[in-house]
Amino acid sequence: MTQGPYMSAEARALLAQFEGAEREVATRDNIDRLREETRAAYLPRVERALDRTGVHVEEVVIGGQPCLDIRPPSTATGAETGIVLYCYGGGYITGSAREDLIVSAVLAAESGARFVAVQYPLAPEHPWPAAPDCAWTVYEALSAEGPVALAGESAGGNLALTIMQRADAGVPAVLLLSPWCDLTGAGDSIAANDTRDPSLGQAQLHAAAALYAGDADMGDPRVSPVYGTFSADGPPVMITTGTRDILLSQCTELARRMRAAGQEVRLDVYDGLWHVFEFYDDLPEAAASLHAGAAFLKAHLQNA
Repeated sequence: MTQGPYMSAEARALLAQFEGAEREVATRDNIDRLREETRAAYLPRVERALDRTGVHVEEVVIGGQPCLDIRPPSTATGAETGIVLYCYGGGYITGSAREDLIVSAVLAAESGARFVAVQYPLAPEHPWPAAPDCAWTVYEALSAEGPVALAGESAGGNLALTIMQRADAGVPAVLLLSPWCDLTGAGDSIAANDTRDPSLGQAQLHAAAALYAGDADMGDPRVSPVYGTFSADGPPVMITTGTRDILLSQCTELARRMRAAGQEVRLDVYDGLWHVFEFYDDLPEAAASLHAGAAFLKAHLQNA
């Protein structure tokens, strides 16, 4: 793989390690094994995130739904800056709120906000609309306590967007890391970055979409929120992606549609980086992106 001149040495080294790695496509037959393998691979990074950030994590039930309540260490000496509902990624078929502590713990610690990570049910056992219905229930319960910002990565970005559009008003800010906002598979980067993105391929993406959407229309804005309504009254949004991200086209199209509607949006594109590179905690680019995302959330929560 050709490596960009602006990439860190750590990113270049990691990209070389990815070279030639196989990417297994999820099916109903192998999904349990893939979930377990993914969990085992991520847990060491989860432990590092908890050690580095010092956040307090507790399993709770909010609105009848299981969640992780993530409290920043700053709350020992001062009030939290606000509440963020966090939605984890994994194509709606793998992942968990605990695995995403690699990202959410850092954001909570640096923003000083209370993060609530919803443990929504996974497809294909629980296809659309199980996940958005679950997340909406948690959002409504949290909203009784005050304004709730939104954050999510990949499929979690899709979920955060659907909540934003359903809420209509009152969301202080939305942070989206490589959001999977179009399940129809549109966008030049889906094919162009199929072999360039080391973390996610086109076949994997299409398989996850089919398992999640079930009989639903993938062009329905409630499934693919890029086709939803945006307006100047919508909350400020920050989107991060990379030039190798298989969802780069979706991220840029989402930003274009928001800007066309007058909505405030910031799009950060990292040279040579891939889908949700923030998950790789040894990359300087990951640290920089999460630091910027935390500052974005903090600024808007303080003004909410």
